[in-house]
Amino acid sequence: MERKENGVPQDPVYSKTVLEMLTVANEYCLFLEKAESYDRQDILLFLQKICPLIYIKASLLPVIELTDEEAAEHFVTEEEWEGLFNTLHLKFGEDDLYYFIDPHERSHTDPVKSSLAENFTDIYQDLKDFVLLYQKPRKVSMEFAVYECKRLFETRYGFRLVRAHSVLHYLLNKEGDKGELQDLFEML
Repeated sequence: MERKENGVPQDPVYSKTVLEMLTVANEYCLFLEKAESYDRQDILLFLQKICPLIYIKASLLPVIELTDEEAAEHFVTEEEWEGLFNTLHLKFGEDDLYYFIDPHERSHTDPVKSSLAENFTDIYQDLKDFVLLYQKPRKVSMEFAVYECKRLFETRYGFRLVRAHSVLHYLLNKEGDKGELQDLFEML
């Protein structure tokens, strides 16, 4: 499906929405690759701001019709994944683990244990594969990169983004809540 921009047909693989997603994904990956050099607060603040951007940009990705389904490639190694996970796990400390209710499970009342470090490392893996595959000089690689990024957003990392972002919000604002409650009690 070709879109027209100023009356000229444009291939969705080269669209503005894809390039914006590529930019945001690249920023996310570059930051996390240097996570060891940042303190916990800087990491939380960065993630608080970039997660909604990733969500919005990924939700706007175009539907891509694949011409070659054999173009799949994965680049993030198990060692790289583990290294990033361990770094984030140490940075998040006792706040790494959290619980949520999964509406897709049969029992909607049993909390599921999750990890911020695991969520953000999984998102990193999906986005890094997208960025690196899109940079390949073949159009079929770019098509597959966009197709897979959209598919994984819809089935995997979109859910992780939403859940982890709510935890980030809590972590960054829990101190403020205590202060407001204290002010309220002092007024009574």
